Order: sequence, then C-alpha cells, then structure tokens
Amino acid sequence: MNRLLTVLFLFATFTLAAQNQVALFAGPQMSSANYTIQKQKQKTDYKYGMHAGVGMKVPFDGFIYFAPAAWYSFKGYEATLSIPNSLPDINAIDNSTRFHSFELAALLQFDLSPEANHFFIKAGPSLDFMLFGKEKFNLNTNGSINRNIKFGNYDYGRYSANLISQFGYEKDQGFIIYFQYTHSPVNLSNRDYGPNIKHKVFGVTVGTYLKRKKIIIDTRVRE
Repeated sequence: MNRLLTVLFLFATFTLAAQNQVALFAGPQMSSANYTIQKQKQKTDYKYGMHAGVGMKVPFDGFIYFAPAAWYSFKGYEATLSIPNSLPDINAIDNSTRFHSFELAALLQFDLSPEANHFFIKAGPSLDFMLFGKEKFNLNTNGSINRNIKFGNYDYGRYSANLISQFGYEKDQGFIIYFQYTHSPVNLSNRDYGPNIKHKVFGVTVGTYLKRKKIIIDTRVRE
C-alpha cells in the first residue's frame, strides 16, 4: 500500500508540475479471463464492473502525445472448471471472482486529425496492482466456499501487467469518449502447476479535460 501511495504522489506531482491537459474519466466495463488448465481452455463468462481515474495529454511529436493515466478498476471473471486443480481448490467445479485494482498506464496517443474535434487511437502497457478481492466456488462434494482472495507466492499474484488499446473521439470543449480493450499477457496464478489465468476487459469511457486558468505574473518594477 505504501508503494501505491508513492506512485499516486509521483503521478500527482508530475501532473501539477507539467501544466499539461488533465482529464477525469469513468465508465462501465465487462471483464473475463483466458483460463486454461494443463493447456486446456476452460469455459468463462463475463462480469460487469466499472473504472474511474485521471489521465494526461502531453505534447510529444506532431500528432503524437504521451498519455499517462491512473485509475481504479472493478473486474473479475466466471470460470467453469472441467479439470481439477489446486487453485482455487482441488474439489472446485467453478470459480467466480471479483478484483478491486489500481492500474497505472504509460500510453501513446495519435490524433487522426489536426482539427479540434477529432478521432484518436491510443495504446501502450500498464501495471496492475490488485488491492483486494473475493472469490466464490462450488465443490463436487455439494458444498461451496465464499472467501477473500489470497495473494502470495503460491496463490494469486498481487501484481500484473496489461496491454491496452483505445479508439475514441475528442471535442474542442474537452469532452472525450473511447472504447478500450485490455489484455493481460501475465498469468494471475502463482501456484506451481496451477491454472493459467489472463484477464481481458472491454470498456466504454467518457471523460472531460479540465480547464486551466492562465497564470499571469506581474513583472513590473514597483516604486
């Protein structure tokens, strides 16, 4: 948690110091996972959630901008397990999860037009910090378990990474809307011989750039 607060502090400091365009955004999303056990794909379904955060648009080169962002994400997945595995339990026949996470992205944005109203594409990597979560699964013994998700070297990973792609539209008044696809190439499971779980998320985001007031410094010599 201390590392997370440090990252947030550095992001806020950079935002204030750079004096570039800052945006607030939020939106709904649907998430699932590419889930395999012993290289055999397991059936998965989507969970509905949301995300909200802050981003920047920093001039870089022509129509290309550096677009860092930080946001909260509420995601998860539904999995039906056809092969026994120790994660979440050797007797589990399914697994329903929910994760509360903080994501920090370093994206590049390419504006498709020099006009004030324009489409754009954005892509890049992100780091995913799992804050906490819950899982519920049924057992082949007719029981069920509902518990907090355990993070550790032999359980679920606390940290992950994603690849992000976005396509959207910006208006001159500051309004933003875009569609986002997130895919994780990193296995969420740390269990030896455990499942291979890689998050995927589809989302729609709306936001707005904050208006900044120009700071005028009086340099006149006072008598």
